[in-house]
Amino acid sequence: MDRKVAQHFKKNDPTLFAFIGQVQPIGDLKGDLPKNYFFRLCKEIACQQLSGKAGKVIFERFKNIFPGKIVIPQAVLKVSHETLRNSGISHAKARYVRNLAEHIVSGELDFKKFKNLSNEQIVEKLTKVKGIGNWTAEMFLMFTMAREDVFSHGDLGLRKGIMKVYNLRKEPSRERIEKIISRWSPYKTYGCKILWGAISLKQ
Repeated sequence: MDRKVAQHFKKNDPTLFAFIGQVQPIGDLKGDLPKNYFFRLCKEIACQQLSGKAGKVIFERFKNIFPGKIVIPQAVLKVSHETLRNSGISHAKARYVRNLAEHIVSGELDFKKFKNLSNEQIVEKLTKVKGIGNWTAEMFLMFTMAREDVFSHGDLGLRKGIMKVYNLRKEPSRERIEKIISRWSPYKTYGCKILWGAISLKQ
């Protein structure tokens, strides 16, 4: 984590800052290129509701469908629904991946324009694709686009992390969470990384 980011938390949220040393190292965010966005979203869709190990196996099989394991929209649209299913992904996920490919090929979704859009605009565009919800879109912003000021209210781990860090007995309301995380801007994503680290610490 950049020194400037750590200093921001030290000044604005000493309670969260106290956990930084315990959950180190918190790496810097590293974004991907727009040409890889489709691949990254396919992986998110394929691995939804699966353990890390199971998701990895399924996605490896999914990649094997395509020549050179190159997953691009045009290639997805060339294979049948049954072929997608044979990789081990569900009927619904096969439809979601195809739907995403259609949005890109039609020009409805243009990843090259994403860099000029706000976080809210990107979430709005991605969630128009069936199979991509707010959580998936927010993880995309954080870890594929390396956007620094993102928080996911739908992430159970983050809510548990807030309860642990701030010593809350019951899950806080959205309004309470907003009050807490408003102090983190413009580095909410790093705040999330600290929370995820905090929940893995022993009591």
